[in-house]
Formats: sequence, structure tokens, C-alpha cells
Amino acid sequence: MQTIKPASSAEQQTRSLRSLPGGAQGAAPNSSGSIGAGKPALRSRWKRAIVVLPLLFAGLLVALVFATAIGSVPINAGEIIKITLNSTGLFHFQQTWDAADEIIILQLRLPHVLGAALVGAALAVGGVLFQGLLRNPLADPYLIGISAGSGLGITIGFALPASFVLFGFGQIAAFAFVGAIVAVVLVYWLARVGGRAPVVSLLLAGMVVTALMDAIQALLLYLYPGLQLRLRPVIGWLWGGIAVQDWSQVGTAALLIFIGIALSFSLGSTLNALALGEEGAAYLGVNVERQKALLIAVASLLTAASVTIAGLVGFVGLVVPHALRLVIGPGHRLLLPASALGGALFLVVADLLARSLIAPAELPLGVLTALVGGPFFLYLLRRSGKDYRW
Repeated sequence: MQTIKPASSAEQQTRSLRSLPGGAQGAAPNSSGSIGAGKPALRSRWKRAIVVLPLLFAGLLVALVFATAIGSVPINAGEIIKITLNSTGLFHFQQTWDAADEIIILQLRLPHVLGAALVGAALAVGGVLFQGLLRNPLADPYLIGISAGSGLGITIGFALPASFVLFGFGQIAAFAFVGAIVAVVLVYWLARVGGRAPVVSLLLAGMVVTALMDAIQALLLYLYPGLQLRLRPVIGWLWGGIAVQDWSQVGTAALLIFIGIALSFSLGSTLNALALGEEGAAYLGVNVERQKALLIAVASLLTAASVTIAGLVGFVGLVVPHALRLVIGPGHRLLLPASALGGALFLVVADLLARSLIAPAELPLGVLTALVGGPFFLYLLRRSGKDYRW
């Protein structure tokens, strides 16, 4: 008599998922071992993506032009386009503008606005990676100690009597970057036991490291009275704001962020597989622990690079992925590029508002994103209700 072996829990989980109607929960392995959704749902998502992605790209271009045009000295949008194209050396428009306007555009506003776009793209993509890795809709790029590590690094940078410049960045930005990386490495080392780093352990280790580094930061501020006299600049970094002085900073940050985003695009299938849970992803042939380490490394690189030119800007990595997931669905192959464009657009507009609302003063960018992002996020949750799918 032929015996029938019971299916493993992973097989049972995957079979049950096949019966669900699309989405991350309805994904099932196809013949190539990747994760696919039902054909009608998949076609619908691609149709929406074909509309949404060009709209986001066009909106970003328009936002970049207008954010560059608006300031204490208004400059015509047409002149901005001509000045920018002339600077590439490929175009030669006749100069009809004041030479001072060209200096303002190329040396001051354009690096600042492009820096905002880079930070927005990095934080939004980092949010997608952390949400997919931790399978937690409340995850954001600062969840596992990056913000606390950066804050401690910023405080140490202000405490040091000496100053230095590295790759165009001053000591504050450099220590913020190092602090973020150290915090993530420490969290991963604490969470990894027996060759595995469970999601719960990552979250708990992140909470502990965050509390520890916040305490060290408070201790430094208490023990060194001189730091308290310079507390306003420290708060400026902690509240967030685009701090770009020259093109070398933009170039260095852009290189790190482009590398991180390119790597993240290659991880879309892994994130789709992890939506089934670690056991289901392993059943599909994913080396779960190696891919988790890679996801953490890429997301941390993106977040740390953004900190070097903007300090701590919250809510971008939380709000943008949620909004776009409701529009184009949970498939990460589409969600990642959409989040990069959406995050860049969101932060360029937010930075423009921060510079304009109380001009000539400037609102802290992180405060503005929280004031805008918090109510918007609550609206999304209320509007989507039970239709929201993770």
C-alpha cells in the first residue's frame, strides 16, 4: 500500500496562499521559483504602475524646477532650465539672465534641492526594505537604532575640539554616518544567535541599543556644559534639514544612495518571498539569513547616507511606501521604484514648504514632515480600513 506523507508546514502554507486572490498574501511560487500573483491582479497592478510611475517622474521634475525657482530671489523657471542645460556642456543657450542668478542656481539652490530629492528617495526605499524585512507596516528606516546612533555621532562630533573634512563632509556628518552604521552592526550582532537573526530579536535589540545610545547622548550633554551652549546646532541636526554646502557632498551622497537603490531593486523578489514568512521563503529556495543581512546592509546604507546631508528626517520612510502600496499594490518590484520617485517628490515639496512658510526663517524639515506625514498617515489608515492589505 502506498503511504502518503503529510505536507510540511511550509508546503501547507504555500498551498493555502495559492488560493488567496492576489496581493502579497495571495502570492505563490511560479515555475521559475519566484513569487507571482494572480494574473488579473498582476495585470491590474502593472497597468496602474504604467500610469503612476511616469506621473511621479513628471511631478518630480516639475517640483525640482519650482523648488529651485522659489527663494528670496525669484528666478524664472525657463531660465533655470536653460542655465541647468548649459551647465552640462551639451547645450548652448544664449545668456539672457543675470550672472548672479546663475551663481544662485548652480552653487546654492540646485545642490540643495537635489540633496532633498536624494534623501527622500533613500528614506522611502529604506522604509520599503525595512517593512518588507520585518513584515511590519510600522517599520521605518530608524527602527533598529539608526536614529539613536546618528544622534550620538552628531553629539560626539560637536563635542570634539578638532575639526576635519572627509570627502567634502565635515566631522558632524561623518560622525552621524559612522554612528548610524555602528548602531546597525551592534543591533545585528546582538540579535544574531546560532547563525540566525530572528525578526523579534532584531526589534528588541534595536530598542535596547536605541535606549543605550540615547542615554549616552544625554550623559555627554550633561557632563560637558560647553555642549549645552552649542545645543541649538545639535537640535538642528536632530530635527532634520538639508545641509548641503557644495557639489562634492551631493556627489558623494548620490553615489552611496544610487548604489543602495540599485541593490534594493534586485531584492524585490526576495521581499516578495519574505511576505510568505521566513519558512515559506526558505521553501522557495531563498537563503533567508543571507538575504536578511543584505537587506539590513542596503537599508542602513541608504539611511546613513541620507543622514549625512539631512540629519534625522522622519515619516518619509513610513508614509510614502504606505501611500504607494495602496495605489499600486504590495508587489515590491513595482513598489521600490515608485517609492524612490515618490519619496524624492515628497521631500522636495516638503523642503520647499519648510523654506517658504515662515521665510526668511526656515522650519526644521523633520518637524514639517512629521506635521504633514502624521495626519496624512492617519487619514490613509482611516480611509483604507479593512481594504488595507499587507
